[in-house]
Amino acid sequence: MKRVCFFALLLAWVLAPALACKDTATKVVKTAPITFKKEGELSVFRKGTDSLLARLDIEIADTDYETQTGLMYRNTMEKGQGMLFVFPEEAMHSFYMKNTKIPLDLIFIRADKKVGSITENAQPLDEKGLSSVVPVQYVLEVNAGLAAQWGLQPGDSIAYRKD
Repeated sequence: MKRVCFFALLLAWVLAPALACKDTATKVVKTAPITFKKEGELSVFRKGTDSLLARLDIEIADTDYETQTGLMYRNTMEKGQGMLFVFPEEAMHSFYMKNTKIPLDLIFIRADKKVGSITENAQPLDEKGLSSVVPVQYVLEVNAGLAAQWGLQPGDSIAYRKD
């Protein structure tokens, strides 16, 4: 009898973890995709002629959280859209493409709203620093290839308005 009780206890001890672990369905958490929210319009002009090169709907990143997050986690951006980063003062700025899924052109803009430098075709998820090269107060991010399509050059200018 002792032997039967011992084996029953041993069996219960061995099987207890397996019996206690139920197959529970893994809960899938779905997050809504981050979508574009128009907050203003931006125009790009050719240096010297003031001819319009492009007009964009823009999101404006002007808080610490927005400037740190930027276009991260987005899957797409339309051709006529961009994100304008607005910093409190002109300074050297460096960006990277961590958690950014779309290739971008970064247009670094001085306080006088003239293009200071351009980084074309920044690659998704690349964590290499992309420097403004010159002190800037604004950075415009657009889909890769647009700076070349517009023929954008340092000295060209922007004007923007908030909605």
